[in-house]
Amino acid sequence: MASRSDQRTPVTIVTGFLGSGKTTFLNRALRSPLLANAAVVINEFGSVPLDHLLSEASDDQIVLLENGCLCCTVFGDLISTLNRLYHAREAGEVPRFDRVVVETSGLADPRPVIQAFLSDPTLEGLFRVDAVLTIVDAVNGPGTLQRHDESVHQLALADRILISKSDLVSVEQQPVEDLRQQILRINPSAEVYDSNDPALDPVGLILKDGFSLRRDSAGVLAWLDASAHVDHEVSGTHGSGLHSGPKIASFCLVREEPTSLYGLELLLGAVEQNLGPSLLRLKGIVHVKEAPDKPAVIHGAQHLLHNICWLDAWPSADRSTRIVFITTGVNRVDLEEMVSLLDRVAQRTASARERAQLTAEAGRDSATGRI
Repeated sequence: MASRSDQRTPVTIVTGFLGSGKTTFLNRALRSPLLANAAVVINEFGSVPLDHLLSEASDDQIVLLENGCLCCTVFGDLISTLNRLYHAREAGEVPRFDRVVVETSGLADPRPVIQAFLSDPTLEGLFRVDAVLTIVDAVNGPGTLQRHDESVHQLALADRILISKSDLVSVEQQPVEDLRQQILRINPSAEVYDSNDPALDPVGLILKDGFSLRRDSAGVLAWLDASAHVDHEVSGTHGSGLHSGPKIASFCLVREEPTSLYGLELLLGAVEQNLGPSLLRLKGIVHVKEAPDKPAVIHGAQHLLHNICWLDAWPSADRSTRIVFITTGVNRVDLEEMVSLLDRVAQRTASARERAQLTAEAGRDSATGRI
Protein backbone atom coordinates (compact mmCIF):
# COMPACT_ATOMS: atom_id res chain seq x y z
CA MET A 1 0.00 0.00 0.00
CA ALA A 2 1.36 3.38 -0.93
CA SER A 3 2.15 5.86 1.78
CA ARG A 4 -0.64 8.25 2.66
CA SER A 5 1.72 11.12 1.95
CA ASP A 6 2.01 10.04 -1.69
CA GLN A 7 -0.79 11.84 -3.49
CA ARG A 8 0.42 11.01 -7.00
CA THR A 9 -1.93 9.13 -9.33
CA PRO A 10 -0.94 5.43 -9.57
CA VAL A 11 -0.20 3.99 -13.01
CA THR A 12 -0.42 0.36 -14.12
CA ILE A 13 1.45 -0.41 -17.34
CA VAL A 14 -0.08 -3.32 -19.30
CA THR A 15 2.27 -4.78 -21.87
CA GLY A 16 2.58 -7.94 -23.94
CA PHE A 17 3.43 -9.00 -27.47
CA LEU A 18 1.05 -8.77 -30.45
CA GLY A 19 -1.92 -11.09 -30.00
CA SER A 20 -1.18 -11.85 -26.37
CA GLY A 21 -4.63 -10.71 -25.27
CA LYS A 22 -4.04 -7.28 -23.72
CA THR A 23 -7.24 -5.78 -25.15
CA THR A 24 -9.31 -8.82 -24.20
CA PHE A 25 -7.98 -8.59 -20.66
CA LEU A 26 -8.72 -4.86 -20.41
CA ASN A 27 -12.23 -5.27 -21.81
CA ARG A 28 -12.87 -7.90 -19.15
CA ALA A 29 -11.42 -5.81 -16.34
CA LEU A 30 -13.13 -2.57 -17.37
CA ARG A 31 -16.56 -4.12 -16.91
CA SER A 32 -16.00 -3.77 -13.17
CA PRO A 33 -17.35 -0.65 -11.44
CA LEU A 34 -14.12 -0.64 -9.43
CA LEU A 35 -12.40 0.79 -12.50
CA ALA A 36 -15.07 3.38 -13.28
CA ASN A 37 -12.68 6.11 -12.15
CA ALA A 38 -9.76 4.94 -14.27
CA ALA A 39 -8.18 6.60 -17.29
CA VAL A 40 -7.00 4.16 -19.95
CA VAL A 41 -4.19 5.39 -22.17
CA ILE A 42 -3.63 3.38 -25.35
CA ASN A 43 -0.02 3.89 -26.41
CA GLU A 44 -0.76 2.69 -29.94
CA PHE A 45 -1.21 3.92 -33.49
CA GLY A 46 -4.71 3.49 -34.86
CA SER A 47 -8.19 3.59 -33.40
CA VAL A 48 -9.03 2.89 -29.76
CA PRO A 49 -9.07 -0.94 -29.55
CA LEU A 50 -11.69 -1.24 -26.81
CA ASP A 51 -15.15 -2.61 -27.48
CA HIS A 52 -17.08 -0.38 -25.08
CA LEU A 53 -19.69 1.88 -26.64
CA LEU A 54 -18.55 5.49 -26.65
CA SER A 55 -21.02 7.74 -24.89
CA GLU A 56 -19.18 11.03 -25.11
CA ALA A 57 -16.05 12.48 -26.72
CA SER A 58 -14.33 15.42 -25.04
CA ASP A 59 -12.01 16.01 -28.01
CA ASP A 60 -10.50 14.06 -30.89
CA GLN A 61 -8.33 11.90 -28.64
CA ILE A 62 -10.04 11.60 -25.24
CA VAL A 63 -13.30 9.64 -25.07
CA LEU A 64 -15.57 8.60 -22.23
CA LEU A 65 -16.47 4.92 -22.16
CA GLU A 66 -19.89 3.68 -21.15
CA ASN A 67 -18.69 2.46 -17.74
CA GLY A 68 -17.29 5.90 -16.87
CA CYS A 69 -13.66 5.24 -17.80
CA LEU A 70 -11.72 7.80 -19.77
CA CYS A 71 -9.87 6.46 -22.78
CA CYS A 72 -7.12 8.22 -24.64
CA THR A 73 -5.12 7.14 -27.69
CA VAL A 74 -1.52 8.35 -27.85
CA PHE A 75 -0.38 9.25 -31.36
CA GLY A 76 2.72 11.07 -30.17
CA ASP A 77 4.40 11.92 -26.91
CA LEU A 78 3.21 9.98 -23.86
CA ILE A 79 4.55 12.63 -21.49
CA SER A 80 2.55 15.48 -23.04
CA THR A 81 -0.57 13.30 -23.21
CA LEU A 82 -0.44 12.44 -19.50
CA ASN A 83 0.28 16.05 -18.56
CA ARG A 84 -2.70 17.11 -20.66
CA LEU A 85 -4.92 14.51 -18.99
CA TYR A 86 -3.86 15.64 -15.53
CA HIS A 87 -4.55 19.33 -16.18
CA ALA A 88 -7.85 18.53 -17.90
CA ARG A 89 -8.89 16.63 -14.78
CA GLU A 90 -7.86 19.45 -12.44
CA ALA A 91 -9.70 22.00 -14.58
CA GLY A 92 -12.87 19.90 -14.55
CA GLU A 93 -12.78 19.40 -18.31
CA VAL A 94 -12.90 15.60 -17.95
CA PRO A 95 -14.27 13.40 -15.15
CA ARG A 96 -11.96 12.82 -12.23
CA PHE A 97 -9.88 9.66 -12.39
CA ASP A 98 -7.91 8.05 -9.59
CA ARG A 99 -5.78 5.64 -11.62
CA VAL A 100 -4.20 5.43 -15.06
CA VAL A 101 -3.81 2.21 -17.06
CA VAL A 102 -1.34 2.45 -19.94
CA GLU A 103 -1.64 -0.23 -22.63
CA THR A 104 1.53 -0.38 -24.71
CA SER A 105 1.86 -1.40 -28.33
CA GLY A 106 2.39 -5.12 -28.82
CA LEU A 107 5.71 -4.44 -30.56
CA ALA A 108 6.88 -1.98 -27.91
CA ASP A 109 9.79 -2.45 -25.58
CA PRO A 110 8.29 -1.20 -22.28
CA ARG A 111 11.54 0.43 -21.13
CA PRO A 112 10.86 3.81 -22.81
CA VAL A 113 7.39 3.90 -21.25
CA ILE A 114 8.82 3.35 -17.76
CA GLN A 115 11.56 5.87 -18.47
CA ALA A 116 8.96 8.49 -19.38
CA PHE A 117 7.84 8.48 -15.75
CA LEU A 118 11.43 8.62 -14.48
CA SER A 119 12.93 11.19 -16.83
CA ASP A 120 10.36 13.98 -16.72
CA PRO A 121 10.34 15.81 -13.34
CA THR A 122 6.82 17.15 -13.82
CA LEU A 123 5.39 13.77 -14.77
CA GLU A 124 7.23 12.03 -11.94
CA GLY A 125 5.68 14.52 -9.53
CA LEU A 126 2.14 13.80 -10.75
CA PHE A 127 2.15 10.05 -11.39
CA ARG A 128 3.83 6.97 -9.91
CA VAL A 129 4.30 3.65 -11.70
CA ASP A 130 2.52 1.21 -9.42
CA ALA A 131 3.16 -1.98 -11.39
CA VAL A 132 4.03 -3.47 -14.77
CA LEU A 133 1.66 -6.25 -15.88
CA THR A 134 2.82 -8.37 -18.82
CA ILE A 135 0.49 -10.72 -20.70
CA VAL A 136 1.94 -13.69 -22.58
CA ASP A 137 -0.20 -16.22 -24.42
CA ALA A 138 0.26 -19.95 -23.90
CA VAL A 139 -0.17 -20.74 -27.61
CA ASN A 140 2.40 -18.43 -29.21
CA GLY A 141 4.42 -17.28 -26.20
CA PRO A 142 7.27 -19.84 -26.38
CA GLY A 143 7.86 -19.17 -30.08
CA THR A 144 7.62 -15.41 -29.59
CA LEU A 145 10.30 -15.56 -26.89
CA GLN A 146 12.57 -17.35 -29.35
CA ARG A 147 12.24 -14.74 -32.07
CA HIS A 148 11.65 -11.34 -30.44
CA ASP A 149 13.84 -9.56 -27.90
CA GLU A 150 10.96 -7.20 -27.08
CA SER A 151 8.90 -10.07 -25.64
CA VAL A 152 11.78 -11.06 -23.35
CA HIS A 153 12.14 -7.47 -22.13
CA GLN A 154 8.39 -7.32 -21.51
CA LEU A 155 8.69 -10.30 -19.16
CA ALA A 156 11.91 -9.16 -17.52
CA LEU A 157 10.42 -5.81 -16.50
CA ALA A 158 7.15 -7.18 -15.14
CA ASP A 159 5.97 -7.14 -11.54
CA ARG A 160 3.22 -9.60 -12.39
CA ILE A 161 2.65 -11.80 -15.44
CA LEU A 162 -0.60 -13.24 -16.80
CA ILE A 163 -0.55 -16.36 -18.99
CA SER A 164 -3.48 -16.03 -21.41
CA LYS A 165 -5.17 -18.57 -23.70
CA SER A 166 -4.13 -21.48 -21.50
CA ASP A 167 -7.49 -23.12 -22.28
CA LEU A 168 -6.43 -23.46 -25.93
CA VAL A 169 -3.46 -25.77 -25.30
CA SER A 170 -3.31 -29.45 -24.37
CA VAL A 171 -3.16 -30.10 -20.64
CA GLU A 172 -1.52 -33.51 -21.10
CA GLN A 173 1.63 -31.99 -22.64
CA GLN A 174 1.94 -29.45 -19.76
CA PRO A 175 2.83 -26.52 -22.06
CA VAL A 176 1.48 -23.97 -19.55
CA GLU A 177 3.74 -25.29 -16.79
CA ASP A 178 6.68 -25.31 -19.21
CA LEU A 179 5.94 -21.69 -20.13
CA ARG A 180 5.64 -20.78 -16.43
CA GLN A 181 9.11 -22.21 -15.77
CA GLN A 182 10.47 -20.37 -18.80
CA ILE A 183 8.98 -17.13 -17.44
CA LEU A 184 10.50 -17.68 -14.00
CA ARG A 185 13.91 -18.25 -15.56
CA ILE A 186 13.64 -14.78 -17.07
CA ASN A 187 12.04 -13.07 -14.07
CA PRO A 188 12.16 -15.16 -10.87
CA SER A 189 10.60 -12.47 -8.66
CA ALA A 190 7.45 -11.94 -10.77
CA GLU A 191 4.00 -13.07 -9.68
CA VAL A 192 2.64 -15.41 -12.37
CA TYR A 193 -1.11 -15.94 -12.95
CA ASP A 194 -3.18 -18.13 -15.28
CA SER A 195 -6.13 -16.56 -17.09
CA ASN A 196 -7.91 -19.93 -16.96
CA ASP A 197 -7.85 -19.96 -13.16
CA PRO A 198 -11.48 -19.55 -11.96
CA ALA A 199 -10.21 -17.62 -8.94
CA LEU A 200 -8.41 -15.03 -11.09
CA ASP A 201 -9.43 -11.45 -10.36
CA PRO A 202 -8.46 -9.33 -13.41
CA VAL A 203 -9.36 -6.10 -11.60
CA GLY A 204 -7.11 -7.12 -8.73
CA LEU A 205 -4.18 -7.46 -11.13
CA ILE A 206 -4.59 -3.77 -11.93
CA LEU A 207 -5.50 -2.41 -8.51
CA LYS A 208 -3.10 -4.52 -6.46
CA ASP A 209 -0.27 -2.39 -5.13
CA GLY A 210 3.10 -3.07 -6.70
CA PHE A 211 6.60 -2.00 -5.75
CA SER A 212 6.13 1.59 -4.62
CA LEU A 213 8.94 3.89 -3.55
CA ARG A 214 6.80 5.53 -0.90
CA ARG A 215 4.87 2.61 0.46
CA ASP A 216 4.42 1.75 4.14
CA SER A 217 7.06 -0.61 5.50
CA ALA A 218 4.66 -3.54 5.89
CA GLY A 219 3.83 -3.34 2.18
CA VAL A 220 7.40 -4.06 1.14
CA LEU A 221 7.40 -7.45 2.84
CA ALA A 222 5.77 -9.37 -0.02
CA TRP A 223 8.28 -7.98 -2.51
CA LEU A 224 11.16 -8.87 -0.19
CA ASP A 225 9.90 -12.42 0.20
CA ALA A 226 9.86 -12.80 -3.59
CA SER A 227 13.22 -11.15 -4.17
CA ALA A 228 14.92 -13.25 -1.50
CA HIS A 229 14.73 -16.24 -3.85
CA VAL A 230 16.54 -14.41 -6.67
CA ASP A 231 19.94 -15.34 -5.30
CA HIS A 232 21.61 -16.73 -8.40
CA GLU A 233 22.06 -15.73 -11.99
CA VAL A 234 19.35 -16.93 -14.34
CA SER A 235 20.09 -16.62 -18.04
CA GLY A 236 16.67 -15.98 -19.49
CA THR A 237 15.59 -18.60 -22.02
CA HIS A 238 19.13 -19.45 -23.02
CA GLY A 239 19.22 -22.38 -20.64
CA SER A 240 16.86 -24.22 -22.97
CA GLY A 241 18.70 -23.18 -26.11
CA LEU A 242 16.04 -20.62 -26.96
CA HIS A 243 16.24 -16.96 -27.95
CA SER A 244 19.36 -15.70 -29.67
CA GLY A 245 19.31 -12.17 -28.27
CA PRO A 246 21.34 -10.74 -25.38
CA LYS A 247 21.37 -12.80 -22.20
CA ILE A 248 18.76 -11.76 -19.61
CA ALA A 249 20.03 -12.27 -16.06
CA SER A 250 18.30 -11.78 -12.72
CA PHE A 251 20.16 -11.87 -9.45
CA CYS A 252 19.94 -10.47 -5.96
CA LEU A 253 22.90 -9.06 -4.05
CA VAL A 254 22.45 -9.66 -0.33
CA ARG A 255 24.59 -7.95 2.33
CA GLU A 256 24.40 -8.33 6.07
CA GLU A 257 26.66 -5.37 6.92
CA PRO A 258 25.21 -1.85 6.56
CA THR A 259 26.63 0.49 3.95
CA SER A 260 27.33 4.18 4.31
CA LEU A 261 25.08 6.69 2.59
CA TYR A 262 28.09 7.84 0.60
CA GLY A 263 28.73 4.24 -0.48
CA LEU A 264 25.11 3.85 -1.62
CA GLU A 265 25.32 7.10 -3.61
CA LEU A 266 28.54 5.86 -5.21
CA LEU A 267 26.85 2.60 -6.19
CA LEU A 268 23.84 4.32 -7.75
CA GLY A 269 26.09 6.72 -9.65
CA ALA A 270 28.20 3.84 -10.97
CA VAL A 271 25.10 1.88 -12.02
CA GLU A 272 23.74 4.88 -13.93
CA GLN A 273 27.03 5.61 -15.68
CA ASN A 274 28.27 2.09 -16.42
CA LEU A 275 25.26 -0.17 -16.93
CA GLY A 276 22.93 2.16 -18.84
CA PRO A 277 20.81 0.21 -21.34
CA SER A 278 22.15 -3.07 -19.92
CA LEU A 279 20.17 -2.48 -16.72
CA LEU A 280 16.58 -3.47 -17.42
CA ARG A 281 15.46 -2.94 -13.85
CA LEU A 282 16.80 -2.40 -10.35
CA LYS A 283 14.90 -2.42 -7.08
CA GLY A 284 16.06 -2.93 -3.55
CA ILE A 285 16.04 -2.15 0.15
CA VAL A 286 19.28 -0.98 1.75
CA HIS A 287 20.54 -0.87 5.33
CA VAL A 288 22.29 2.50 5.61
CA LYS A 289 24.74 3.00 8.46
CA GLU A 290 23.66 6.57 9.18
CA ALA A 291 19.95 5.62 9.43
CA PRO A 292 19.83 2.07 10.86
CA ASP A 293 16.11 2.16 11.72
CA LYS A 294 14.88 3.58 8.40
CA PRO A 295 15.78 1.46 5.37
CA ALA A 296 16.46 3.13 2.04
CA VAL A 297 14.43 2.04 -1.00
CA ILE A 298 15.96 2.26 -4.48
CA HIS A 299 14.33 1.70 -7.85
CA GLY A 300 15.09 2.40 -11.48
CA ALA A 301 15.33 1.29 -15.07
CA GLN A 302 18.40 1.60 -17.30
CA HIS A 303 20.31 4.83 -16.62
CA LEU A 304 17.34 6.49 -14.90
CA LEU A 305 17.14 5.90 -11.16
CA HIS A 306 14.76 7.41 -8.65
CA ASN A 307 16.11 9.47 -5.79
CA ILE A 308 16.66 7.46 -2.62
CA CYS A 309 13.45 7.15 -0.58
CA TRP A 310 13.13 6.07 3.05
CA LEU A 311 10.71 3.80 4.88
CA ASP A 312 9.56 4.68 8.38
CA ALA A 313 10.61 1.25 9.71
CA TRP A 314 11.92 -2.14 8.65
CA PRO A 315 9.13 -4.49 7.48
CA SER A 316 10.62 -7.45 9.35
CA ALA A 317 13.43 -8.45 11.69
CA ASP A 318 15.68 -9.05 8.68
CA ARG A 319 17.80 -5.92 8.16
CA SER A 320 20.00 -7.20 5.39
CA THR A 321 20.46 -5.20 2.19
CA ARG A 322 18.79 -6.82 -0.81
CA ILE A 323 19.15 -5.38 -4.32
CA VAL A 324 17.62 -7.15 -7.33
CA PHE A 325 19.25 -6.55 -10.72
CA ILE A 326 17.58 -7.58 -13.98
CA THR A 327 20.14 -7.06 -16.72
CA THR A 328 21.03 -7.94 -20.27
CA GLY A 329 24.60 -8.88 -21.13
CA VAL A 330 25.97 -8.15 -17.63
CA ASN A 331 28.05 -10.72 -15.78
CA ARG A 332 27.19 -11.16 -12.10
CA VAL A 333 30.85 -11.53 -11.15
CA ASP A 334 31.75 -8.23 -12.84
CA LEU A 335 28.92 -6.49 -11.02
CA GLU A 336 30.04 -7.90 -7.66
CA GLU A 337 33.60 -6.75 -8.37
CA MET A 338 32.31 -3.24 -9.13
CA VAL A 339 30.38 -3.19 -5.84
CA SER A 340 33.46 -4.38 -3.92
CA LEU A 341 35.61 -1.70 -5.55
CA LEU A 342 33.08 0.97 -4.62
CA ASP A 343 33.05 -0.33 -1.05
CA ARG A 344 36.81 0.14 -0.83
CA VAL A 345 36.56 3.64 -2.29
CA ALA A 346 33.83 4.55 0.20
CA GLN A 347 35.88 3.17 3.12
CA ARG A 348 39.01 5.06 2.07
CA THR A 349 36.99 8.24 1.66
CA ALA A 350 35.39 7.77 5.08
CA SER A 351 38.83 7.21 6.68
CA ALA A 352 40.23 10.31 4.98
CA ARG A 353 37.27 12.36 6.20
CA GLU A 354 37.75 11.11 9.76
CA ARG A 355 41.47 11.98 9.67
CA ALA A 356 40.67 15.42 8.27
CA GLN A 357 38.09 15.98 11.01
CA LEU A 358 40.54 14.92 13.75
CA THR A 359 43.22 17.19 12.29
CA ALA A 360 40.79 20.12 12.20
CA GLU A 361 39.73 19.49 15.80
CA ALA A 362 43.36 19.29 16.91
CA GLY A 363 44.07 22.58 15.17
CA ARG A 364 41.16 24.28 16.93
CA ASP A 365 42.29 22.89 20.30
CA SER A 366 45.83 24.16 19.69
CA ALA A 367 44.56 27.61 18.76
CA THR A 368 42.50 27.88 21.95
CA GLY A 369 45.25 26.48 24.18
CA ARG A 370 43.28 23.36 25.11
CA ILE A 371 45.24 20.22 25.92
